[in-house]
Amino acid sequence: MDAILIHGMGRTPAAMSILAVRLAASNIRPHLFGYSVTFEKWEQCIQRYKEFIEKRVKTNNFIIVGHSLGTVLTRAALPKLTHKPSNCFFLAPPTQVCKAARNFYRYRPIRLFMSEIGQVLTDEQFMQTLPLPNVPTKIYAGIAGPRGRYSPFGEELNDGLLTVQETFLPNVPMQTVPVLHAFIMNSNTVKQDIVKIARQV
Repeated sequence: MDAILIHGMGRTPAAMSILAVRLAASNIRPHLFGYSVTFEKWEQCIQRYKEFIEKRVKTNNFIIVGHSLGTVLTRAALPKLTHKPSNCFFLAPPTQVCKAARNFYRYRPIRLFMSEIGQVLTDEQFMQTLPLPNVPTKIYAGIAGPRGRYSPFGEELNDGLLTVQETFLPNVPMQTVPVLHAFIMNSNTVKQDIVKIARQV
């Protein structure tokens, strides 16, 4: 079995390297896709992502594991694939325009960094019309973010960037894990669950 791993905004494929090593140790071959949120165009990136998947997996059984913005790119690419993954695993996926995206986008340097790809996270209409996954999918949401009187999230469960509610998709099972947004891909609990589900295929 193969696994396509796609990182989040502002990261590189190296961010998924620990998970890649752990999957390889479980006899799941990892393939890390990289993209530049600042310098690539949306449609160009989606096409390159599709071609990367097709070239790496051919007709093999495979899964996709995405983190954050990588899950948004995955949702856009899935309908274009003729050979579908058996499962998708979304780690801390932004499924709506979240508070963090709205706040960061007010600052011009952040807008320049986010460019065309990152800016989809601030487009309510785009996020609402993004295709739902057409294969079995599971969401993992972190809950180690700050809560309480001085937290920007109040008492809402969050991963330090997204609230659990901001990762919700209808009819998609979710599991919460006690980790922060930036490190959820390194959770051994997440890895073990991915491997368990993948092996059931």
